[in-house]
Amino acid sequence: MWTAIFSLSEDNRAAAFLHLVKLTKALADAETTITLNPNWEKGYFRKGCVLEAMERYDDSLAAFRIGLQHNPQSSEVSRKIKKLTQLARDKKRAQEVENMRSNVDMARHLETLKSELSEKYGDEVCWKSMFSFTVETMETAIKSWHETSKVDARVYFLLDKEKTQTDKYAPVVNIDKAFESPHTHNNCFSFLRQYAEESFSKAACLVAPKSIISYPQVWKGQGSRKWKHGQSDGFFVQFESPSLQKLWFVPSSTEKGQSLCRDPEILDIGAHELLPRLFKQKVPNS
Repeated sequence: MWTAIFSLSEDNRAAAFLHLVKLTKALADAETTITLNPNWEKGYFRKGCVLEAMERYDDSLAAFRIGLQHNPQSSEVSRKIKKLTQLARDKKRAQEVENMRSNVDMARHLETLKSELSEKYGDEVCWKSMFSFTVETMETAIKSWHETSKVDARVYFLLDKEKTQTDKYAPVVNIDKAFESPHTHNNCFSFLRQYAEESFSKAACLVAPKSIISYPQVWKGQGSRKWKHGQSDGFFVQFESPSLQKLWFVPSSTEKGQSLCRDPEILDIGAHELLPRLFKQKVPNS
């Protein structure tokens, strides 16, 4: 069996190499044609076709454009230019989408949060840990969405390294049933509020996909509570600390067959909160 697989692999490689050799030779022939008759558009057309087969689209497009200069009436060359222009545009956009998917940097979108935390909490170590915690939570959620087109409904807690009993309290709590009804919602809130207090958590981040939320459907409000983000799929992130609450919606779309998270949209938490305040409100020491 292994011999057969190895032989097939070698055969495929040989075929690919032969194809490449043929293309290289065809490109050389086209170059020769152009050298012998530089004003004949067919030479450039053949060169463009070979470069297209080699997936060198920019070079191919350049060859076709030179050919069109020598015969502006050629519909054949014009069709090729139109096709390759769109191909190049699609390829560029696909690369941009991939870059956006792989280079997730939430810190630059959360400058307002950084300023508010700095103002609320005088202790630099304290507010920076909260900011880093929020950035990491959001980036983890976005990467999960990019990889699987979903996120799990969870609450992440920033535990106190000195006070929290880590054998009893985990930094993550699954809440997949929390948004099924007013009853489950209220029970989950009561549990989480007690959990936050007993675990000595400094902050928390709720992450919940819009698709699983039956209650409260915060995007169905009217007046001041009217939803401003259309029918976009995506997920919510609600930040909680004793002195600050923030809420974002991260919309998602599909582009080039890939799930792509858009920039987080800040929401009015008074109009759209997913859970009531988890922490007892207090004024921080400065």
